[in-house]
Amino acid sequence: MAYRIEEVITRSQRKAFLDFPRKLYRNDPYWISPLDSEVEAIFDPVKNPVLKHGEAARWILTDEKGNTAGRVAAFIDKIRAAAYSQPTGGLGYFEVVNDRDAAFMLFDTAREWLASRGMEAMDGPINLGENDVNWGLLVEGFMQQGFGMPYNMEYYRKFFEDYGFRNYFEQYSYHREVRGPDNTITWFPERMIKIAEWISKRPGYEFRHFEYAHSDRYVNDLVEIYNDTWSVFKDDFTPLDPALVKDTIRKTRAFMDEELIWFAYFKGKPVAFFILYPDLNQILKHLNGKMHLWNMMRFVWYKATHKMTRMRAVIGGVNPSHQNSGIESAIFLQLYNVFKRKKWYKELELSWVGDFNPRMMAIYEALGAKKVKTHITYRFMINPELPFMRYKDEIAAGILKKEGSSRK
Repeated sequence: MAYRIEEVITRSQRKAFLDFPRKLYRNDPYWISPLDSEVEAIFDPVKNPVLKHGEAARWILTDEKGNTAGRVAAFIDKIRAAAYSQPTGGLGYFEVVNDRDAAFMLFDTAREWLASRGMEAMDGPINLGENDVNWGLLVEGFMQQGFGMPYNMEYYRKFFEDYGFRNYFEQYSYHREVRGPDNTITWFPERMIKIAEWISKRPGYEFRHFEYAHSDRYVNDLVEIYNDTWSVFKDDFTPLDPALVKDTIRKTRAFMDEELIWFAYFKGKPVAFFILYPDLNQILKHLNGKMHLWNMMRFVWYKATHKMTRMRAVIGGVNPSHQNSGIESAIFLQLYNVFKRKKWYKELELSWVGDFNPRMMAIYEALGAKKVKTHITYRFMINPELPFMRYKDEIAAGILKKEGSSRK
């Protein structure tokens, strides 16, 4: 079949870009439509801070009858691109019918756009922003995903790998029931409670949960911990932009639970944090991507009646000076006490942890969590003369310094 590529510029093309996944997944009970407004915000320079130092383009693919058959976006975060050993751009928002030619045409379009702007490698499927949302291709665990975790057709993997994308790193998601059938809490092993209680009582330590009224302070604390952790971990480290964190806080305020976001301090200095969010997808599955007045009212009702029973661990970090101190257990104890009071929380998803971070995998397994989902972040070498290395091989070779403590 002959296909035609159109860059998304007009209002009707934007609508086709947003509507295509709803048509593609209309018979799939596990796919949940993201809000159209959130997808559009990714490509809006006013709403996406990354576009202050980046650029993006997107396309739709149409067949001979004018029907949409696929979509894709390509983007460059100039700060990140310059931090890699070769300039590296991104591909994302990829969706396509089950046709190799259609998929390859989308890949070609993104690759050529990136190459024309000096990029020598292309990562995908990824997000234009931080990697806590819309990052990686689902290859195992085709079930309803937690909010922010990508879901896609199973046949996409073959398209990526046949085109020449290579496995850069894998991302694992773990699940753990918080309560048993009788609604008694089961999340925290007894032996870990004793350790956590001992650590949390050590002189100098204190623990606080996030408060939106003081969000600037907590954003600064998070950025300090993150940057301290990852400047040690990665030679190609790009400092976290506080504007991105503030943007995330703004977007999640409507459904966040302040008592699921915890910080640890030692002698007043922020040393660790752990962030959980209620699973917004448990509400979004009823809204079909639209947030008109009626759906706003429905959203408020679903939230008030505690329809979000699942939580997703989004990100955590520990300052290198406090790694191996057991501080994570002390933070989990704070969450355990929250779970005891808020009995509507029944399940926890710990996502995602990279295959290069066995320490966090061991912590999750010690909590009794089981690995149930795998995503892959792929890399395509636009310049075939350049060597390809997996992320954890870069660490082993000393290109990246050493394993860090956060989940990415």
